[in-house]
Amino acid sequence: MFNIFGVRHLSPAAAWHLNRYLDELKPRCVLVEGPADAVEILRSVADKRVKPPVALMAYTTEFPIETVLYPFAEYSPEYQAIVWAVRHKVDLRFIDLPSDIILKLKQERTGEDISEERKEYYRFHNGLYDRLSASVDEDDYDSYWERNFEHNLNHGAYCEGVSLQSGEMRRLVVDEEYRAAPSDFACNLIREAHMRREIQRVIGSGVKPEQIVAVVGAYHVSGLHNSLPAMTDDELAALPRVATRMTLMPYSYHRLSSRTGYGAGNRAPYYYEMMWQCMQEGTLDRLPAIYLSHVGGALRAAGSNASSASVIEAVRLANSLSSLHGGSLPVLRDLHDAAVTCLGYGDLPSVAGAINMADIGAAIGSLPEGLSQTPVQDDVSRELKRLKLANYKSTVAQELALDLRENRQVKSGEAAFIDLNRSTFFHRLKLLGIHFSVLLPAAQAAATWSEKWSLQWTPEIEIEVVESNLKGETLEIAAAFELKERLDACTNIRDAAALIRTACECRLIESFTGALGVLQQLGVDSGSFRETAGAARELSVLIRYGDIRRFDLAPLVPLLQQLFLRGALLAVDAASCDDKAANEIATAINTMDLISQEQYDVVDSSIWMEELRKLAMRDDRNTRLSGVAFSILLERNTVSDDDCAREVSRRLSPGIPAELGAGWFAGLSGRNRYALLSRISLWRELDRYIQSLDQEEFYRSAVFLRRTFGSFEPNHKNSIAELLGDFWNTGAEHTAETLTSELTETETQKLDELNDFEFDF
Repeated sequence: MFNIFGVRHLSPAAAWHLNRYLDELKPRCVLVEGPADAVEILRSVADKRVKPPVALMAYTTEFPIETVLYPFAEYSPEYQAIVWAVRHKVDLRFIDLPSDIILKLKQERTGEDISEERKEYYRFHNGLYDRLSASVDEDDYDSYWERNFEHNLNHGAYCEGVSLQSGEMRRLVVDEEYRAAPSDFACNLIREAHMRREIQRVIGSGVKPEQIVAVVGAYHVSGLHNSLPAMTDDELAALPRVATRMTLMPYSYHRLSSRTGYGAGNRAPYYYEMMWQCMQEGTLDRLPAIYLSHVGGALRAAGSNASSASVIEAVRLANSLSSLHGGSLPVLRDLHDAAVTCLGYGDLPSVAGAINMADIGAAIGSLPEGLSQTPVQDDVSRELKRLKLANYKSTVAQELALDLRENRQVKSGEAAFIDLNRSTFFHRLKLLGIHFSVLLPAAQAAATWSEKWSLQWTPEIEIEVVESNLKGETLEIAAAFELKERLDACTNIRDAAALIRTACECRLIESFTGALGVLQQLGVDSGSFRETAGAARELSVLIRYGDIRRFDLAPLVPLLQQLFLRGALLAVDAASCDDKAANEIATAINTMDLISQEQYDVVDSSIWMEELRKLAMRDDRNTRLSGVAFSILLERNTVSDDDCAREVSRRLSPGIPAELGAGWFAGLSGRNRYALLSRISLWRELDRYIQSLDQEEFYRSAVFLRRTFGSFEPNHKNSIAELLGDFWNTGAEHTAETLTSELTETETQKLDELNDFEFDF
């Protein structure tokens, strides 16, 4: 009979006992639960240059991408089995279903509705572990497992205990699985039939059964020992498949933790690494002191006072708590309680971050360059090294400021433009949806040569890099492919202009030329003021770069001139809209005005000012937008005080509906408020307007004006109150103090009446 060693994934004790089991048995063949087609990549896992945690990832080669991960920590029993087999030069194989079948079955189950019966089954299944824990007075199954298995270094007791427990658990759930979760159970039956097939193939090749060790999850032990037949060739051929590939990728303890959603993970991967090291050194009894010292160190690093005496007391308390359960060593739950009591003085939030660091840690694995990677993974690795970014490949977020200008103080061209090349690299990642680098808002809007990025590497990013391999074999080719797909799907000029900017930032010359053609083609039929303004803004930003990005931007100048002229001529007609659409049109007006100031030597600003004056004087357009236009004229000092007073008087008069007058004033006051405050005549006319209203008109106006003034800064409100004090002869300071003081009960009541005011439209 062949040998089966049941394990719990990511169990240091399982790995420790497995190593001794293999040393004693000295098998000729080691079989591991994993995708059977991982032949080429399997031995790479044991490469001495590989630093766990790492993960074997299988993925489909067509969209939509489906993936399956097989992560390994150093203390994973499967990893230790692989390392042992490679070190002893024995036959090593994975025996689970091949990845093309596993992923096809996963595709078919993705989006599958979970019935109430299946939900009830899952509750029943998980409840079995809770009942087992409660039967021995443990708070949870993790504590039960740790106290009875992780701390038990009696080899015979571990193997017997795991087999007995897994067999009993499986017996209890078999009937429930058939009834409530048939697809779940059927998948396990198929996998086990394939594993039995692979075992029989090894035996058929001449290896004696007693020279074989199969390392599988404890749940599958009885499934491999039963009398069910192995999968036949015809049955294997009948299973559905999908084209797949595999790669080895770095992983992290954060992603490995079950707290981040990995179902087969453990709650504290770094804690279990400490446990593994103690087992290797024969010092398991020192684990509580090592763990709590890490908690204390994390607290001190964060600025908290965590003395050595407090750590010693915490260790004593943890041991005492363990003794209450009859354990030889504290479990993680005991250590948490001791840390909260002795280091946090009963306050969990004050030590939660330190506990989290000691539980999970920040470890991320690494691979030597070129080992079991896709071409794009290799390309990204080379770029990280070339651009001196390897130290940023960390799970801890770090900021990096870039100066895109040439550094003339260095000798080589590569060094002179390293920040520019980094920017290109980051923008290509951004285009491909690889979230290693996130562009932060610029502190100086005018500093086109400056960028700041936040950099953080996670295992999810590794998956995103692998997915981009379907678009090209290098980062540049993949980015060009992605940009072409977006250009092919582009339907408006604003998006086309944004893609021109993207092509420039990614330094994709052919894509840049193609994007120009798409913009020109779409521009022939475009009549949208909002889209035209947005497209012009994208080109304006690019032109401001000048030669910073070492890109020929000359073709953009005539395009910007055409777009700006078209936008200026569309503005007045676009302002014939409702209040909902006015928000976007107002943004477009402000965008056009910004372009006219930034690119005054390129675009025809005189036409823009002429169209603004038309809009400001029109009564048949959205009044808020007329107010925005008039506000710009005020800022440019093209309107005299007398003209301002007349327009305010015309717009804010008793004969004008309150919502129209207040809407115009809202547009007027939405821009440079310091410019408004300097126009005394404006506020005098507003004061006269308010005083001329009857009670109902006042209520109607107050509702709209209150909304407008609600967005003013406190210092602006104070300045307005002082102006009113001068008009009313009540004293500027006294009036400001009165109007900005706390509301009285009567004033609050009046305000409530205003809130309840009903409009009779």
